[in-house]
Amino acid sequence: MNKRLYVGNLEYSVTDKDLEDFFSDQGKVIYAKVITRWDGKSRGFGFVEMETEEEAKNAAEKFNQSIFKDRTIVVNEARENVKKNFPENSGRPDSGNRSRDDLDSKLRKLRKKFG
Repeated sequence: MNKRLYVGNLEYSVTDKDLEDFFSDQGKVIYAKVITRWDGKSRGFGFVEMETEEEAKNAAEKFNQSIFKDRTIVVNEARENVKKNFPENSGRPDSGNRSRDDLDSKLRKLRKKFG
């Protein structure tokens, strides 16, 4: 098991410190982070990293479907953030190097006009 946990269905007023304090009951918390929107408001989920895999496993088992600040939270092993790669020509009209080609053609026109 990974040492990093996903914590979902958080009450929107939960802070990083609240999350850290809650999980510290099961071991040493390396970090706790509530994910926020661009305006600083919580998105209702966060991540906690425990010091050991054993602590993370115990915390996930203990806290999954438990009540935290009047909400039933979900605690799972966090998945790795995988960036999606799209093929160069995926059938979309804006796919491939079209924007680059458009820019190059505009630059060529400007060079002809001014230079």
